[in-house]
Amino acid sequence: MKGQHLISPTTTKDLMSLPANLFKRYELPPLPYSINALEPHISGQVIDVHYNGHHKGYVNGANATIERLEKIIKGDVTSYDIQGLLRNLFFNVNGHKLHTLYWNSMAPSGKGGGTPGGYLGDLIKKQFGSFDRFKALFAEVMRSLPGCGWTVLYYDPESGNLEFTTFENHYNQHIAELPVLLIVDEFEHAYYLQYKNNRNGYIDAIWNVLNWEEAENRLRKYMK
Repeated sequence: MKGQHLISPTTTKDLMSLPANLFKRYELPPLPYSINALEPHISGQVIDVHYNGHHKGYVNGANATIERLEKIIKGDVTSYDIQGLLRNLFFNVNGHKLHTLYWNSMAPSGKGGGTPGGYLGDLIKKQFGSFDRFKALFAEVMRSLPGCGWTVLYYDPESGNLEFTTFENHYNQHIAELPVLLIVDEFEHAYYLQYKNNRNGYIDAIWNVLNWEEAENRLRKYMK
């Protein structure tokens, strides 16, 4: 529905004292490694397009929506679709936050890949019996995602369990606020330039760059 005046004309004097920016803007964080650091498993071309195109687009989209909301609050815009604006804001903010988690879920050769140790390694062995069983199930969850979306390994503080989930969009809620340990982007822009329509090839390759150290650090934070 189209909204009308959000702010009464009687508040015009108060509006004059408002700062130019009512909300802090989102910023594109730097990659935690160089563009080509994940090669040959994920090419520099893929990372460049993904980071400088898609992720940056989410940041710009979130900030553009915030700017429009500020204009509504100040009374500069009087006709708008508030539900559409909120949906757009959530979509872009989630896209930004999820991509930030995704970049940190990977690390270059020598740091990424291998098998986890520490609390995470112990929890995997306790819950799944072995890393190989865990890996097989995690890979199956990735491959089970219909079309495009995200696959997530997260920790449930209530049960103390490692859990998997998948989702195909991020419109409705701040999914990035889950206790995420690792997240895999399975939208085509994450792999198509390199693997074409062979998503399984991308899923096989990503095991070489998964950042278990980051997952361990996040697990320790959530276990407190």
